Amino acid sequence: MMRLRYTVLAVVLALDVMPCGHPHRPMPAEHAPVAGAAGGGAAVATSAAAPAFVPGTILAAEPGEKHLRNLRQLTYNDGENAEAYWSFDGTSLTMQSTRGDAPCDRIWRIDDVFGTPTFSMVSDGKGRTTCSYFTPDDKHILYSSTEAASPECPPKPDMSKGYVWALYAGYDVYLGNRDGSDPKPLIKGPGYDAETTICPKDGSMVFTSTRDGDIDLYRADADGSHVKRLTTEPGYDGGAFFSPDCKQIVWRASRPEGKDLQDYRDLLKEGLIRPTKLEIYVMDADGKHKKQLTHLGAASFGPSFFPNGKRVIFATNNGDPTGRNFDLYAVDVDGKNLERITTYDGFDAFPLFSPDGKHLVFSSNRHGAKPHETNVFVADWID
Repeated sequence: MMRLRYTVLAVVLALDVMPCGHPHRPMPAEHAPVAGAAGGGAAVATSAAAPAFVPGTILAAEPGEKHLRNLRQLTYNDGENAEAYWSFDGTSLTMQSTRGDAPCDRIWRIDDVFGTPTFSMVSDGKGRTTCSYFTPDDKHILYSSTEAASPECPPKPDMSKGYVWALYAGYDVYLGNRDGSDPKPLIKGPGYDAETTICPKDGSMVFTSTRDGDIDLYRADADGSHVKRLTTEPGYDGGAFFSPDCKQIVWRASRPEGKDLQDYRDLLKEGLIRPTKLEIYVMDADGKHKKQLTHLGAASFGPSFFPNGKRVIFATNNGDPTGRNFDLYAVDVDGKNLERITTYDGFDAFPLFSPDGKHLVFSSNRHGAKPHETNVFVADWID
């Protein structure tokens, strides 16, 4: 939710986050994947004399963003903020953030999203954390952390190998109280365990792990027991979400072949992954009937279902020759009716509908205090 940090859009910054969905740091131009025509919309310059930011400030959507209205900007000029996911009552969010000059991502909770937003750190400040999610009763929050391996932030990936993400083997899944107290390991290694989301019906989980040698999806009961592997194809399977009725799972995956497959396996031995082509897939919640929804040849990630379970929303750099402009797109669960949702010329990703379907939270570089700053926005959704 990890994870998946992933890729993004700028020119000089290297990506720092990694799990659940993907990018929230800019991808160096020389490593950006290539796809096909850029989006419109201009970023708003911020004056040094601008008034103090108030969380929840309402802004207009970009031209052409017909489904979005009343964009509430929740974060600004305080670290990198991304992968915000709803509580099941639709009033709070979790997110991963470097706010407060944190050396690496911490887990935060945002309460009173539609009133006067307040921010509370949930994780304990040890290790790197990612991919947070409320339990269905909204009394607990789970997330992945490297704190058992070391209380320090793990080293950033070696970019001498090109644009890569790190799969930290120290990541385990923790469950703590809503306020962050009493965190305990819920899913432990071996290897990388992260990118966890929860079924709203029974609390069961889907997560990404390297425990069997590849990067695959697994399902587990709410208490972490009865772990079942769902994917076996070579390639990176991750960033999964349940449909509202928990009958299906959507995720993003790579399917490297030939030399790309060998490169993938060589990097995996070093705990690294090179994000090149990622497509969106859907399957039954037991791992059967897998279907590829997109064939964009781009970096597509961060998929989640519409409230009716009939469409999927996700981020992709499809259509941008530089590979650095990510927008939100939607597609039917049969792969038809691809529709562009955002038009901002920059980074939009990590979309998730509120439980009532009236709002969409996403992360974006729009309206930042500095270039490529990632912040959290909540928009009213217009069908």
